[in-house]
Amino acid sequence: MKHAKYIYRFVLAGMSLLTVSSCGKSFLDEELKSSYAPDNTLVDQLGFEAASTGMLSIMRNDYGNTQGLLATFYVGTDMAITGQPNTVQAPYENYQNLNSQTGSLSSIWNWGYKLINSANVIIAASDNPSAQLTDEQRKFYKAEASFFRAYAYNHLSILFGDVPLIVAPVTVPRTDYTRAKEADVINQIIADLTFAEANLPDPAHVIKQGRINKFAAAQLLTEALLRANKPADAEAAAKRIIDSKFFTLITARYGAKALQPGDPFADMFTYGNMRRSQGNTEAIWVIEQNYNVTGGGSDFDQRRREWGPFYVNVAGMKICDSLGGRGIGRIRPTNWWTYELYDKDDMRNSPYNIRRNYYYNDPASPKYGQPVIVSGFDTIQNIYAHTTKWYEFQPQDLQGAQSYKDRIQMRLGETYLLLAEAQLQQGRPGDAAASINVIRSRAHAKEVLAGEVNLDYLLDERARELTAEELRRLTLVRTKKLVERVKKYNPKVAPTISDYNIHLPIPQSEIDVNKDAVLTQNTGYTK
Repeated sequence: MKHAKYIYRFVLAGMSLLTVSSCGKSFLDEELKSSYAPDNTLVDQLGFEAASTGMLSIMRNDYGNTQGLLATFYVGTDMAITGQPNTVQAPYENYQNLNSQTGSLSSIWNWGYKLINSANVIIAASDNPSAQLTDEQRKFYKAEASFFRAYAYNHLSILFGDVPLIVAPVTVPRTDYTRAKEADVINQIIADLTFAEANLPDPAHVIKQGRINKFAAAQLLTEALLRANKPADAEAAAKRIIDSKFFTLITARYGAKALQPGDPFADMFTYGNMRRSQGNTEAIWVIEQNYNVTGGGSDFDQRRREWGPFYVNVAGMKICDSLGGRGIGRIRPTNWWTYELYDKDDMRNSPYNIRRNYYYNDPASPKYGQPVIVSGFDTIQNIYAHTTKWYEFQPQDLQGAQSYKDRIQMRLGETYLLLAEAQLQQGRPGDAAASINVIRSRAHAKEVLAGEVNLDYLLDERARELTAEELRRLTLVRTKKLVERVKKYNPKVAPTISDYNIHLPIPQSEIDVNKDAVLTQNTGYTK
């Protein structure tokens, strides 16, 4: 972040000087050295670090920096309905209102292509022989950028299907984009991730904690190979992570609250426990954030706010750390998630991981200490069962404008589920059951039998293990189960969804500006 700030200051200095001195011919004759562009910045390690910092910043400011945008990945799936209403997420609760003018579409599309272009700039510069980099550095920066290009294309091609495939920097406006076939985009993702895995360091040799390592590439590669219907290769990729011995499931108490009531699963999501350096041996990739540090967080991280209920709206309730700070109730889990998904003795269903009971906590209330009993709309927005994964409380910031909690992007628990999916695709439900039982054993849950394992069971297990971590819409679209599971588990949304809603519409603004070629719309959507 410091490198980017220095460059930004240089740019401002150059602009300021140009403003006050533009009448001087001698100045105009001089060579400007303070402008920031790839050809004069991406020439050494310092420049590449600055570019990498900028790319990582784009990635970090993904779907959490606009109120309601994160909720679109859960509302309108099997997992959630809207709690507190918001215009951004409203069309996903009534799919008949989802169209090419829906505002969230441009946010998602622009984020993806902004990240892709940033990666393309670094990839192109890494191939410049005049860049003062060692061969190892050159491969590293190209591999890191390749990972993030694949990461963005994975999101875009799952959500929209066929999308423009751009593998070179865009330096001037273009109005001639066409959509590449989803299969071609997936092949590019696989190529990028194969290169990334081969050339990124292992966790013991990253430049600093929080930077991408080779096994993050292998994890995303596993998913891409499943999309490409190459389950044997996907299985091999998942096993490379497991067999590396860099990662182990959290099965014992550790960290900041190890001596307090709790369980190992909850410890993994405790503030101060989420990084590998803090004892999280399960973490493959963690976005590290820091409170009250310039550049220490994303612009407007909404995860805690959107997942946490708006309990302070209930008389007799005050903001407190034991309730995870201030939530605003955007994402209200479905009754399926709340009442049907978990077995009673599953650790992931413990009161340390899912809060189901509330007690009036305002000492001034006559109900102080009594159970909170609500009805009507209070059960939709203000008081409901919810995951504690995003609990965070900063006493200096009671309103909780945003979250500074670290974000576990990838961990070993999901690796076992991806492995099980690859084994199931190959017709080996027994092996899939064994892989699933690794994480069910950690949760002290009853083992699943081979005859019980199918894709729906696997999606149920992903919900149990990865609630509020995986972007649920991506998983259901990737497995082609969105429409079916909405109709089965989300009765509020079910009457509004159609088969074509498996993909989102292409933003109309992109179609309209693309005057020199046809950017086709997805079937079923109109202008």
